[in-house]
Amino acid sequence: DNGIGMASALAVLADDSVKHGPLEVLLTMTEEAGMDGAFGLQPGWLQADILINTDSEEEGEIYMGCAGGIDVTTTLALSREAVPAGYSTFTLTLKGLKGGHSGGDVHLGLGNANKLLARFLAGHAAELGARLVDFQGGTLRNAIPREGHITLAVPADKAAQLKSLAQTFEALLREELAQKEKNLVVTLEAATAAQGALTADVQSRFINMLNVMPNGVIRMSDVVPGVVETSLNVGVVKMSDDRVQIICLVRSLIESGKSSVVSMLTSLAALSGADIVAEGGYPGWQPDADSPVMHLVSETYQQLFDKTPNIMVIHAGLECGLFKKPYPDMDMVSIGPTITGAHSPDEQVHIKSVGQYWQLLTAILKAIPEKA
Repeated sequence: DNGIGMASALAVLADDSVKHGPLEVLLTMTEEAGMDGAFGLQPGWLQADILINTDSEEEGEIYMGCAGGIDVTTTLALSREAVPAGYSTFTLTLKGLKGGHSGGDVHLGLGNANKLLARFLAGHAAELGARLVDFQGGTLRNAIPREGHITLAVPADKAAQLKSLAQTFEALLREELAQKEKNLVVTLEAATAAQGALTADVQSRFINMLNVMPNGVIRMSDVVPGVVETSLNVGVVKMSDDRVQIICLVRSLIESGKSSVVSMLTSLAALSGADIVAEGGYPGWQPDADSPVMHLVSETYQQLFDKTPNIMVIHAGLECGLFKKPYPDMDMVSIGPTITGAHSPDEQVHIKSVGQYWQLLTAILKAIPEKA
């Protein structure tokens, strides 16, 4: 989602007509998968004292702060036994959800496939006498999961009831999420159990844990009105033969917000007999209202487009917080073109906004004064 930003940085280097002072370009790897490049940045590598981050997703908005984050993986050991005789096996699939960015879109009320499938199991597994064989949902911890599927076995005489409940569940979700998720679909197909079913105790602990696991907005910011302070995304559920992993990304503008959610997840894991690991934490980028470069960018935007830009703090993980660790005195700002559907197959960039972004970027580079 910041390919345009990277391309623009390279274009500045390639275009001799762009006016600028001494310039460094920093390209970091695996930003979406764990910010490995930003974590590896060392003091003394860069000489610059201003950083223009090119990883924002809304033309007309200037970012001066962002949330920090931490990955939390909950692992439950599984025990299995043979699917009972006289049972039929089915795969229930939920798909067609919008998905989206787990930070920028978390407040929109979009459906989370993992949580919705857990809701179905919590509501109906007992009445069906169902035995869970498999659960797979989501692909990335920082993307709201748009689809998932469960494989379960039910007594043969309950097959018709399962089909009816699946249809009712689809109708219920379509009604609840009518304004947000117009393309969701629930399907049920006959399947073959490739492995045994979870034992009753493990099945109960897994379903209850996933069903009660918090998800989405935890708290709105008191300091920045309209911005999410703390959230988490139940991004991936990955079940193998002997364990199931639930991978979440916790975000917060404040460190204590992250700690609070990790504490909740830790307590839930303890109640469920699961193990938990929190790792890959990165700091937020604290806003600086007196930032000279932020004021310069704002003034330049006003002059170019004759309108006032929005000065924003974003509930997403920009790398600026990590850049601040080796370079605490570097003055930072983040800009970019308009990108929609980030972290989903519907991701797209608005072409006109790329031109506006390029105008702004080159004008800023020209306007930055020489060092005294």
